[in-house]
Amino acid sequence: RPTLFSYTSTDVDFRETAEDLVEIVKSGKVRMPINQRYKLSDAGQAHRDLESRKTTGTTVLLP
Repeated sequence: RPTLFSYTSTDVDFRETAEDLVEIVKSGKVRMPINQRYKLSDAGQAHRDLESRKTTGTTVLLP
């Protein structure tokens, strides 16, 4: 699966691209639905689910 690092060759490119991406997300042009939410105390289970490919999309840990 490609990541931001797949599209940048230097630290400067990475930072600039990351800043552009953050601005696009903030503007609402791109939405990232949260598919899984775990309590921070369940971080171990979240990690196991990620490793075993039981998750899709965005996963977040909540305090």
